[in-house]
Amino acid sequence: MTTVLPPVTLVLGGARSGKSRYGERLIEAQPGRPLYVATAQAGDAEMAARIAHHRARRGARWDTVEEPLELAAVLLAASDEEGAVLIDCLTLWLSNLLHARRDPAAEMEALLAVLPALNRPVVFISNEVGLGIVPESALAREFIDHAGWLHQRLGEVAQSVIFMAAGLAMPLKSPQ
Repeated sequence: MTTVLPPVTLVLGGARSGKSRYGERLIEAQPGRPLYVATAQAGDAEMAARIAHHRARRGARWDTVEEPLELAAVLLAASDEEGAVLIDCLTLWLSNLLHARRDPAAEMEALLAVLPALNRPVVFISNEVGLGIVPESALAREFIDHAGWLHQRLGEVAQSVIFMAAGLAMPLKSPQ
């Protein structure tokens, strides 16, 4: 049985909480060919291994676009195709934006602006990084601030918000 996804779903959780696997299962239950938009960049051997593990788990059924910065453009370009989209992950995207010295607030607004124009459901995966102490580093504080603002804004517009812990999905917001 296929469960119809709402237009926008946000899946949050800590590292290794089961976010990506949960999001993949949501997408695979949809008709059409799924699209995986990967924001990660293989900067070292360990990250390359993580990326390879994710690719192997998804298999050949998925189309994959690797895009570290231009999420809004990728979503618009793929809007009219059939199948749901998984964005994995927003916190890596945010990190990429900061590293590229792009304005995270402007990029967030651009991303949010394209969501109403999409003709296929999208599931966003993101790390909840604001549950710990405030870090000493100014860059780390800036990152946590932008991640929190992004999650709040997406949480407002998403019809479904899920928090993952220990591989368990806890709905924070469900479609009416």
